Amino acid sequence: MGLLAPLAALLGLEAGNLVSHAKSTALIYGLIALFNFAAAAFLVAAGYMALADIFGAIIAALILAGVFLLLALAVYLGSMIGRGRHQRDLAEKRRASEKGALISTAAITALPLLARTPGLLRLGLPAVAIAAFLLLRDSKDE
Repeated sequence: MGLLAPLAALLGLEAGNLVSHAKSTALIYGLIALFNFAAAAFLVAAGYMALADIFGAIIAALILAGVFLLLALAVYLGSMIGRGRHQRDLAEKRRASEKGALISTAAITALPLLARTPGLLRLGLPAVAIAAFLLLRDSKDE
């Protein structure tokens, strides 16, 4: 019991340091995000002013609106492609897992049958092991 109080105090101080560090980090990243947003807003405003000098105010606004709509579409399509890849990867992992479970279940089910007959045990066990190895190796190569 004598070591419990100093240990708790030590952990309490560490937790306090972690919380204060997290708060300061969040404040710093928040300010960075705010300044980046302001910089992006001024860049858009400068682009609008440059386009307004060349094409006029309404055409410049339409050009910027079109550019931002195209950027939004590109982000959306990129996220859909990423989601499709993620779903394909999950399906492949699920298929490999089910294949492994099926092979394991078949091997466990066939084991008592193989153990009863000595001739089948000598021939069947190596054949099953080779077949399982080939099936598992093929699923990893794909």
